[in-house]
Amino acid sequence: MPQGQPLEVPADGLTTRQRRNRPLLMVHTGDGKGKSTAAFGLAMRGWNQGWNIGVFQFVKSAKWRVGEQSVLERLGRLHAETGEGGPVEWHKMGSGWSWSRTRGTEADHAADAAEGWAEIKRRLAAQAHDLYVLDEFTYPLDWGWVDLDDVLATLADRPGRQHVVVTGRRAHPRLLEAADLVTEMTKVRHPMDAGQKGQRGIEW
Repeated sequence: MPQGQPLEVPADGLTTRQRRNRPLLMVHTGDGKGKSTAAFGLAMRGWNQGWNIGVFQFVKSAKWRVGEQSVLERLGRLHAETGEGGPVEWHKMGSGWSWSRTRGTEADHAADAAEGWAEIKRRLAAQAHDLYVLDEFTYPLDWGWVDLDDVLATLADRPGRQHVVVTGRRAHPRLLEAADLVTEMTKVRHPMDAGQKGQRGIEW
């Protein structure tokens, strides 16, 4: 795409403006670092455009607070105080960790994830947000906690101009096929390979 121009224009009957303003389903997947970080960066970009931002963080512990949460919530308060940017909501939709589900039973986690998805469905129907960040949503799909057919149908039929970005490893092939934009983060090297734990300001 030289200078942001598509290589070819489809014969879909849409104008350039209509095509440009299509709502997108985006997926950030793969084993590399940066999937959520890229999605949160997209949320900050959307906030700057005045979009209503909804972040729905699956699996992560409610006690865990990533740096992007503090920034986006502060941007939400700035909007409320000055009108700059757009509103921001951040919700924890589950508990435990994607790699170590130790708190609560699996049934508890599954119920949390299912209720989280039900809330997102309600918001999509109401066109509550311009951008939905479904962080680590691939895991409850992979574990069978949320029905894949329901997710694909809901996202395909969502009304209005609502963008959705899904993050997490092992994205289902049908989700990838349905997406308009897919980015796979490939790990080439990571400090953890050398036994180094996560760092403040790098991992959170």
